[in-house]
Amino acid sequence: MPDIKQAKILILATDGFEQAELMVPQKKLKEAGATVIVAAPKSRQKPDGIRGWDEKDWGETVKVDRDVEEIDPSEFDALVLPGGQINPDKLRVETKVIEIIRAFYGSGKVVAAICHAPWLLIEAGLIRDRNCTSYHSIKTDVMNAGGRWRDEAVVTDQGLITSRNPGDLDAFSAKIIEEVQEGSHSGRRHAAE
Repeated sequence: MPDIKQAKILILATDGFEQAELMVPQKKLKEAGATVIVAAPKSRQKPDGIRGWDEKDWGETVKVDRDVEEIDPSEFDALVLPGGQINPDKLRVETKVIEIIRAFYGSGKVVAAICHAPWLLIEAGLIRDRNCTSYHSIKTDVMNAGGRWRDEAVVTDQGLITSRNPGDLDAFSAKIIEEVQEGSHSGRRHAAE
């Protein structure tokens, strides 16, 4: 069982991420001892970082550590995808982002998505035949993509972690730590198979 203190976690986001859905897991994972790296597409970065959405208006900025083009999934243990409506909608048209998500999933690593971020899992073709949840407004999108949607705070299916909204962040963050420490999920079947 790997120690979370040895883990390296990637958070993929861009402007419009739901502020709490990036910053709470980032803080909790760092407090647990993990190294946390934030990456964003270069075309979407600003010198002071990417800007969050805080419920009804723009929120704080978060420093970007790397451009997505520099990301090698093999150096990380898990991937965290914050939601918000804007963030995953912008990211799902970024080819490199989708390639990274598929690489994490294909290598059996933990992939965690909250709120609207399951749109990214849909775009990557990873939701079919998986138990999952999301923000209630994209429930139909998830089900149309073949996901088995549940109204639960956190749903895990072979290292694929999903949560509904900011109210689920404690359970979401705890489950990421638990699943990373559980180790590789390399035996999971790809949704497209």
